[in-house]
Amino acid sequence: MAVMGRNLARNFARHGFRVAVHNRTTSKAESLVRDFGDEGDFTLARSLEDLVGALERPRRIVVMVKAGEGTDAVIDELVPLLDEGDIVADAGNAHFADTRRRHDALAEKGIRYAGVGVSGGEVGALEGPSIMPGCDGDTYAELGPFLEVASAHVDDEPCCTLIGPDGAGHFVKMVHNGIEYSDMQLIAETYDLLRGPGGQEPADIADVFREWNGTELESYLVEIAAEVLSHTDGDTGRPFVDVVRDAAEQKGTGRWTVQTALDLGVPVTGIAEATMARSTSGDTERRSAVREALEVAQEPAGAEVSVDDLRQALYAAKVVSYAQGLDMVRDGSAEHDWDIDPADLSRIWRDGCIIRARLLGDITDAVEEHRDAPSLLATPTFAAAVADRLPALRRVVTAAVASGTPAPVYSAVLAYVDALRAERLPAALVQGLRDYFGAHTYERVDREGTFHTLWAEDRSEVDAG
Repeated sequence: MAVMGRNLARNFARHGFRVAVHNRTTSKAESLVRDFGDEGDFTLARSLEDLVGALERPRRIVVMVKAGEGTDAVIDELVPLLDEGDIVADAGNAHFADTRRRHDALAEKGIRYAGVGVSGGEVGALEGPSIMPGCDGDTYAELGPFLEVASAHVDDEPCCTLIGPDGAGHFVKMVHNGIEYSDMQLIAETYDLLRGPGGQEPADIADVFREWNGTELESYLVEIAAEVLSHTDGDTGRPFVDVVRDAAEQKGTGRWTVQTALDLGVPVTGIAEATMARSTSGDTERRSAVREALEVAQEPAGAEVSVDDLRQALYAAKVVSYAQGLDMVRDGSAEHDWDIDPADLSRIWRDGCIIRARLLGDITDAVEEHRDAPSLLATPTFAAAVADRLPALRRVVTAAVASGTPAPVYSAVLAYVDALRAERLPAALVQGLRDYFGAHTYERVDREGTFHTLWAEDRSEVDAG
């Protein structure tokens, strides 16, 4: 019954469902019933036994507790009280591998388990989030109707659908959060470039973001960036962003995304750099030491940055971030036999979630029309969109470098696009180096097979197949 849990409970009650609520600290559940009991039919359960006893079979129990050991502890207490066919739905930010393990363990006991990704923050949980359930089909038949009603809706279509079996829902939620990391960092880098080289004050930049939010860049994060930048600190009268410590925190989903992407061999460079940017921001002691040591270095020359270039670059970089996330979903789905439909994701992310944006409607159309395309960037719509904006993106990265303004995600996105466009990459030299020191072999462009050069001998080539 923390903020997300209590708001989701209120959401269900507001839609006419009878909701039993329990919290280890009973006073939290009591306050929910006391403060919001007029919103629907709540039953206060002072124990897990009371909670289980208050529900109709098959029981549908939504768990929202801290990921990891906390979730395991609740499940261990709850499962002995349940009957075969009951459903436990974990709506926290669990690691998808833990969800797969729990799904299999509970299946042996006849208990159905769902890993349910929920995005939208506290407001979304109350008014309608984007919901990403991962479970078996029969489980979704029992649980899905409740989740679909509680989710956000676009054109009467719920922002909720069955993603796939076992850990698929939490995997997709993890990738969603990775895209969120990249999107937020891009907005922050845009602000930094407008304020530093651009010479604008936070309130002026807020106006820029408000104007952009009426264009193709319309999104929840651009909208609230304008709100944050226009806010003035009540104690000092200074811009709010000037009194907030510049050390960004993280709860782990961005790191999980990058680690999993490495395991899959999928380049999610924008997400990775956004995650590293948070780590760098929090490393204040090292930052201070290096800043002091390098203060005698010649400062970089100023560089002009165009507001319109930034608008175009931000759109292109956002497209690349979504493309990398969808690539990861495709490869993760293939690895785990989940059969996830990428079009389903862009469709249910159109509202309710943190990365909701006008862009997602176009992504849905492009993915549905070109299902065989290996990347969103290979679809005609987005290939053209990025190609048109690539000069602006290049000018933005150039301005950042020239002015000494760190723009790691912009830089990584540009490098990624350039790498995809290159006819040949310097990986040929990397392969040569690997073969020289470790006999790791290589392939040739002119004939089939695997080869090794006898570098320490006569440098003749041998067939290593």
